[in-house]
Amino acid sequence: MGELEPGESRSSQRLVGILYDERMCKHHTPDDDYHPENPNRIKAIWSKLVANNIPQRCVVLNAKEAADQNLQAVHSKNHVNLIRNISSKKFDSRRNRIASKFNSIYFNEGSSEAAYLAAGSVIEVAEKVAKGELHSAAAIVRPPGHHAEHDEAMGFCLFNNVAVATSFLLDERPELGIKKILIVDWDVHHGNGTQKMFWKDPRVLFFSVHRHEFGCFYPANDDGFYTMIGEGPGAGYNINVPWENGRCGDADYLAVWDHILIPVAKDFDPDMIIVSAGFDAAVGDPLGGCCVTPYGYSVLLKKLMDFAHGKIVLALEGGYNLDSIANSFLACMEVLLESKPFAGSSEAKPFESTWRVIQAVRKKLSAYWPALAEEIPLEHLLISSFDYEDEGDKTPNTVSENTVAVVQDIIEPLSRLKVEDGHDQAVAKPIPWRSELSKIDIWYATFGSNMLKRRFLCYIQGGQVDGMKEPCSGSMDRNPPKDILWKIFSHRLFFGRESSRTWGPGGVAFLHPESSVGEKAYMCLYRITLEQFNDVLFQENGSSYEMGSPAFDLADLQTVTNQGSISLEVFKSGWYHNVVYLGKEQDIPILTMTCSLSTFVSFKSGKLPLRGPCKEYANILVQGLMEGQLSEEEAIAYLEEASSRPL
Repeated sequence: MGELEPGESRSSQRLVGILYDERMCKHHTPDDDYHPENPNRIKAIWSKLVANNIPQRCVVLNAKEAADQNLQAVHSKNHVNLIRNISSKKFDSRRNRIASKFNSIYFNEGSSEAAYLAAGSVIEVAEKVAKGELHSAAAIVRPPGHHAEHDEAMGFCLFNNVAVATSFLLDERPELGIKKILIVDWDVHHGNGTQKMFWKDPRVLFFSVHRHEFGCFYPANDDGFYTMIGEGPGAGYNINVPWENGRCGDADYLAVWDHILIPVAKDFDPDMIIVSAGFDAAVGDPLGGCCVTPYGYSVLLKKLMDFAHGKIVLALEGGYNLDSIANSFLACMEVLLESKPFAGSSEAKPFESTWRVIQAVRKKLSAYWPALAEEIPLEHLLISSFDYEDEGDKTPNTVSENTVAVVQDIIEPLSRLKVEDGHDQAVAKPIPWRSELSKIDIWYATFGSNMLKRRFLCYIQGGQVDGMKEPCSGSMDRNPPKDILWKIFSHRLFFGRESSRTWGPGGVAFLHPESSVGEKAYMCLYRITLEQFNDVLFQENGSSYEMGSPAFDLADLQTVTNQGSISLEVFKSGWYHNVVYLGKEQDIPILTMTCSLSTFVSFKSGKLPLRGPCKEYANILVQGLMEGQLSEEEAIAYLEEASSRPL
């Protein structure tokens, strides 16, 4: 292959390190079953780099295992001990059982060595860049790391490689002069573990851009929302840019760089940049669903080269399309070597949702970073804000009639649904499906916070009640329910998820989608139109779905009446995408929305967390049940039983 000996360099300009070690391929599924995070990922990258003579132009480095003391700077002793020993023979009989207790983790006989090498290798390249022996470097490592938390492996990650290296430079090697580090996490998933490890640390500016979809995209919580900005001395040093939808591409990411990351990086003035370089936002990735090209990644990295005198370390995170990760990594190496720019161009414009998110992030962080307080010119937003109908190539359409209204109210994630009486706004033409479904009534059966009428009216008329973290946009038809009644159904109420966007930390209510003799769920029924039900579905599922057509139409109503339930594909990543038929009242169908049966099984098995409601949410539930004629004591007992009884 014409490889260099470790330490040898032929780079004529910048000294760039590269690290790859096939021992990290020993980590694979126990029975060699297919898994997206597999050894072929790093093999494909290395083969692509070799074919393009990249190693010959770099300083090729040896992998090193991390020391326990370096790992324990960010991980608990128990966690380090587990990963160190999990591949030993004494764990042969229980290794799979232990793995099953974690979220998206497998172990085998090679996992321990690979994990220690991955973390140690990122330390190795980072230390050499910090010393000035290299201008920049890249570590082709696995398993990835950014999901791994203080005491828990998760999301394919065993040790948090980037956090370990960051802590090492700041705390173990202060003489190297690295006092401030910018971590840029462009993996399509939120770097929850890294965020938590530097939550209160102003020496680390953690920046993550990721699919979030209001907490519905992995890791499926609110940790990655833009309101999570750090705490205490670290307040303002945690920046999340949460995409509302998939299909984001070069234009969306570049807009975020230009309007958030670059202005903040100028003020922060880091001594080094470490990139959690996941390539699962790349075109064709089976898990990411985004559209960043190799050219796009090269431009993102090139913009970062202006900071920290180009002291940049790339550490591989995710990325599961072998061609995409190989080509994207190659593009980044070309940038580090400061050779010709990677070929490409980007003529597409960002999503309207991208501008909404950018504005929301800037507003939230403007008190900490004055550069974000400046308004983005409205003309710029109008030029760049387009809708995209296809999941394929992004072809800009004509600017929609309500774009001006959207931009003026841009920080409201659902502003496209908002209609303010007495305001001059661009009014859309009547939408045929809305006219049709406004004539059809259904009973919407509620079992959570919507049992309280004034809370439910937030979904109809907009606004919020005490305890809610943000307001609802409301429905197009803001008329209140035509009737309200209470019924008891033979379904199991339970509480799950770690946190929600609306209520913060704590579980939220779910209903077992199938009935069961002996179960009892108190439910408040609102008689609303099928049009309003669609708008409630939209808001409940925090969806990026464009309401050009109904999510639940008359054909779906007939199907759910016949079959008992229907899972709505357009809301498949939402928590309440399963519409369940509960019978009829006054010859009008009763519908509710909850999780799917497969999701219930995940709750029951422990793959998804069960958790009781937070105090504010529980208070709303109690008030709602009291409206339904329960006493306060009865309501509290009912909720306590639902949240404590095993599934």
